[in-house]
Amino acid sequence: MSTMTLQEPARRFEELLGHGAVITDPVRLRTYECDGLTHHRVMPGIVVLPESAEQIAAVVRVCNEYGLPFVARGAGTGLSGGALPRADGVLIVTSKMRRILSVDAANRRAVVEPGVTNLAITEAVRDLGYYYAPDPSSQQVCTIGGNVAENSGGAHCLKYGFTVNHVLALEIVTPDGDIVELSDGDPGYDLLGAFIGSEGTLGIATKVTVRLTRAPETVTTLLAAFKDIEQGGQAVSAVIGGGIVPAAIEMMDALAIEAAEAAVACAYPEGAGAVLIVELDGPAEEVAHQFGEVTRICEESGAFELRIADDPAERAAIWRGRKSAFAAVGRISPAYIVQDGVVPRTTLPEVLASIDRLSREHGIRVANVFHAGDGNLHPLVLFDDAEPGAGERAEIVSGKILDLCIEHGGSITGEHGVGVDKSRYMSRMFSDEDLDTMQLVRCAFDPRALSNPGKIFPTPRLCGEVPGVRKGVHPLVESGQAEHF
Repeated sequence: MSTMTLQEPARRFEELLGHGAVITDPVRLRTYECDGLTHHRVMPGIVVLPESAEQIAAVVRVCNEYGLPFVARGAGTGLSGGALPRADGVLIVTSKMRRILSVDAANRRAVVEPGVTNLAITEAVRDLGYYYAPDPSSQQVCTIGGNVAENSGGAHCLKYGFTVNHVLALEIVTPDGDIVELSDGDPGYDLLGAFIGSEGTLGIATKVTVRLTRAPETVTTLLAAFKDIEQGGQAVSAVIGGGIVPAAIEMMDALAIEAAEAAVACAYPEGAGAVLIVELDGPAEEVAHQFGEVTRICEESGAFELRIADDPAERAAIWRGRKSAFAAVGRISPAYIVQDGVVPRTTLPEVLASIDRLSREHGIRVANVFHAGDGNLHPLVLFDDAEPGAGERAEIVSGKILDLCIEHGGSITGEHGVGVDKSRYMSRMFSDEDLDTMQLVRCAFDPRALSNPGKIFPTPRLCGEVPGVRKGVHPLVESGQAEHF
């Protein structure tokens, strides 16, 4: 749709939201042309800044009237292009919807708007003895609406799970503009679970009821330094194999440590080829026993230095380097790609060795940061975008890392989502029948494919995003089950 054609919808949006809540100026639109994945950029046709679910619903109904695609956006910290806008459509930004509506400590829940930042929930309930468990590295700025869209995790997801394990109910605006409630107590299909992690393709979350977690009696954090990543991996396997489930168990290699030191001066042990961060929480007696076991395992695995933190300031100092890792690599590389994949924990040594081989073969450095306890890799592929061909080589390495994950029985994403960046890899993980079945769910929510189109799926399918000839009948259609989605 041309800029001229968008003038009428823009006028309608101004009537609904007010002039200051609608952006059409090309200079201001540039602010929203990408999310955290900066090598995909599209300037949106229109940006709107609603302040309520009713306003979002009204905007979506206008989009349906004009056949305009729309994309929801929170803080724009996503790393897969999930919030990439459409030049012919509307970007619905929820940043003004940032109220914590209620806190019910007795029932361990809070109700928040989608623009509330992840960390703000914990800050609001800390004095009551609670916190919100999912903790992405960007938790100071990422929003709950985006966390719901991507099913975000974080360092502590090993023990506490992902966003889907901490959301009790949602108010959503459906792709046709209705306001609907979804709850974990609803009968029938788990629509709440289907919506969480759907990357905005099934609608827009406008109110989120989250589960609050009781603050543990004791938290102890240990940093262990090893001469190489193989020793650190051996320690991880031994800890998990010993029946210990830490709150978090994270690893960084030498290159990631170098970046963190340059960015935040985290003062990790000098000469470390890898550091392992293990956090234990729970009853004091249990933590004390587990701490003794973890210490013994790390020493037996070759740790040459151990640091222990018992108070919040010391823990923050240990975590500072890990939490800054993604942004920190900008200190040692002009450009980089943040990758996200999962492998079985037992294959970590083999996969890391293969990543090192790919790095050397293509002349592209890779810094490894990962949730070691559950095999969730975050390789940072570094390159100089001023060097001819470097970007292409980095993309090749990035893609081959995802191929490694698939070959070893893993996944192309653990918590960053598929978005536009990884959609082409979906067909390597799933058959056409699998993809069609997934798309049947989307069709039930969004038959016109207006809600965040072009994301997740490698090619338009079923709903008619692009007309095409299809042969045969999908088994669910043939059996009559498709109508139940």
